[in-house]
Amino acid sequence: MALTKVLITVKTYPTLSTKYEELVCTAGFRENGSWIRIYPVQFRQRPYAQQYKKYQWIEMDLVKNEKDFRPESFRPTSHDTEIKLLDEVPADGDAWHQRRKLVLGKIYYNLDELISEAKNKAIQTSLAVFKPSVLKDFVIEEVEREWSKEKLASLQQLNLFAAATDDKTEVVKKLPYKFSYRFEDNQGKNSQLMIEDWEIGALYWKLLAQYEGDEKRAVAGVRAKYFDDFAKTKDLHLFLGTTFEFHLKNAPNPFVIIGTFHPKPITQTQLF
Repeated sequence: MALTKVLITVKTYPTLSTKYEELVCTAGFRENGSWIRIYPVQFRQRPYAQQYKKYQWIEMDLVKNEKDFRPESFRPTSHDTEIKLLDEVPADGDAWHQRRKLVLGKIYYNLDELISEAKNKAIQTSLAVFKPSVLKDFVIEEVEREWSKEKLASLQQLNLFAAATDDKTEVVKKLPYKFSYRFEDNQGKNSQLMIEDWEIGALYWKLLAQYEGDEKRAVAGVRAKYFDDFAKTKDLHLFLGTTFEFHLKNAPNPFVIIGTFHPKPITQTQLF
């Protein structure tokens, strides 16, 4: 595939890898409108000049990830492959007209239809834009607060925390909460999917600092943004992606929410 131009629309919250330290799953759209997943990417270890934003075009050398059967999955040719940052696509008045043209080429409304495509070995769709019919709730659940001791021990062996290497990035903090949307599709199917977007994690840590460590106020602020704002006042679409493990195991629903698309609704006057 070689040099490829991609519009970044998804960055998931970093996870720890015993082999490559800290990794981010990135996804977006090629110039022809098709989805592409880029993994693994050591995003926070990249020079600042290579740290791309959402809704920014990038260019880099990519090859098919042969360890991942999903058709959209590609990887950098190496972990130090250069990422060239190109133009950003602006929000243009919060209605996101240009972003809509680039992102909303194909939208799913029926979750069973999407899951069926994921399980179909001739298609194996693993990335999609989904529009829920009804957003019913925003669910907040406590989870383990620390990374596993095994992964932290492996990272120590990789010299991630070595005192002599002041240029090393500190390990990303593990989120102590899991955030999910509960929704209904156009056939009345009820589902609950976890949100793994980097932005929701960043929002939690920002609010926690703002409220001086008060977790109740921080999670309430996350809910206010993702439910009271995004779900109730915005034209919300969800970026869905399958997890490698559960797609491979043919789980009943292998998808999670890997990002949100939340422009203001387009009014009738804005159409003309």
